[in-house]
Amino acid sequence: MLITFHSQASANITMFGDVAKQLIHMMGYCENIPGIIDVDDVPQALLNLQTKLAEAEKLDAAQQAETEAEDDPWEDKEPHISMMTRARPLIEMLESAIADEVVVMWESDS
Repeated sequence: MLITFHSQASANITMFGDVAKQLIHMMGYCENIPGIIDVDDVPQALLNLQTKLAEAEKLDAAQQAETEAEDDPWEDKEPHISMMTRARPLIEMLESAIADEVVVMWESDS
């Protein structure tokens, strides 16, 4: 399943459902689809997201270091992509939505 975030302040952002739901939860919203963040609530959603991402980055760094120590250096594996990297487009959308005073919405593309 894919989830697309919409805002009049920026281009649409489409993410895999599991990642998008984690980010929605980090913003302080339930993972109901479709959903909306009102204009007045966007700054708090951004703050919540940044706070939760900082916490997740600390845990992620520790887990990544532990995993690298245990991994076979010759084994092919997919590169790790942090939640902060995955969240960057959404953070930028929220910042633009704050500046333009517009809502942010999301819906399923399935």
